[in-house]
Parts: sequence; C-alpha cells; structure tokens
Amino acid sequence: MNINTSAERIMVFGDSLSWGYEPGSKHQRYASDVRWPGKLQQLLGGDYEVIEENLNSRGIENGDPRLGKEGRRALDYIEACLDSQDPLDRVIVLLGTNELKHEMGMTAEAVGESMEKLLDIIVTRPSQFRGTTPKVTLLSPPTINEDTEYCRTGDKYLGATDKSKQLVEVYENLATELGIGFVALSSINVGVDGIHIDADEHAKVAELVYQSLKAA
Repeated sequence: MNINTSAERIMVFGDSLSWGYEPGSKHQRYASDVRWPGKLQQLLGGDYEVIEENLNSRGIENGDPRLGKEGRRALDYIEACLDSQDPLDRVIVLLGTNELKHEMGMTAEAVGESMEKLLDIIVTRPSQFRGTTPKVTLLSPPTINEDTEYCRTGDKYLGATDKSKQLVEVYENLATELGIGFVALSSINVGVDGIHIDADEHAKVAELVYQSLKAA
C-alpha cells in the first residue's frame, strides 16, 4: 500500500507471468522486488502505486477446468476486481498464454475476441466515486517455446509457438482499435519450461512497460 494519497494507481491484471512463477519450479514465486510489477514500482517511484492482481492459470474466458483451479475465469472476476481496487488510473493486462494450451483449441484470433470482451469491461466501467474510467495498456505474452519437456508433456502447448507469435499482431490491432496502450513482449526470453520468465527477464519487462508509460 502506498499512503501517498495523490499517487497514480496502476493495477497489473494477469496470470502466472505477472504473479512471478519461477520457471521449472514447483509453484515457487519470485520475491516482490524481483517480479516485474515490483520492478516497475521501483522504476516509477513513490508517486505511483502498482497493484498486483495476478493468478496462476488464469484464463480470459475459459478459465481452468482442473480441480483446485477454481476462480480462474477473468471475465467472472474483473468487475469486482475493478471495484475493489477503485480508484484506478490505469490497468495493465497480460493474459492469453493459458488460452494457447492445445486442449483449448483456440486460434490467436479467438483469443483476441476473448480479450476484447475483457477490455471492453475495463475501458467502460467507471469509478464508483469519481466518474472516470482507467487508461489501459495491453501486453502480448512472450513467444512460447513448445519444444521444452514441460510444453511437450501431454501435448500441453502443441502449436502454441506459432500462435503466440500471431497473437502479437492480433493484440496490437485490438489495442489500436480501442485506442489503448500496447507493449509486445516478443523480445522477452522464456525460461526452461518454455512459458515462464527468469528473474533477468522480469526486469526487462518492467523496463519495457516503464518506457511505454513514460511515453504515454
């Protein structure tokens, strides 16, 4: 919590990439000063408050059907989340990787359609007490490496490498259509599991987002 009452409030809404899942681990999480939202807070300083609203296995529209993964459907949670964290000056969204699991059977375009539903809610839901809507920045996920053992097991991410590359253009076009910010994370390298990112890459994500915010 930042007790600077004039601080600009920025919420990061995402999945395990923003939660800080350590690649190749058994659900280990990087410390707050390592994962990219924390790094972004350090870069922005005390005139900003970065709020983390991230959850492993979160999907946009489909959620996660596995036992113990309840509450992962972003469309079911986003309105309560926005109201809970009200007021918000900006929302940064990084989702879509879980949609690219082979079992979901989704194209990059279909993921974009789900994302549009989520963004439509965010950009149109006003603050409960100041009548404003938050600015939004959409991030496209890093390119998946489906050749890792983690991704190959059970064909979990079969075909996801190409789809994650296609998602960059889909998200960029969507951001342009909605008039919101966009940052591609194509330059970010995934870790040993082919999905999550190492500590050094978290710092790089924070720098990319920081530069985008300062240019806005």
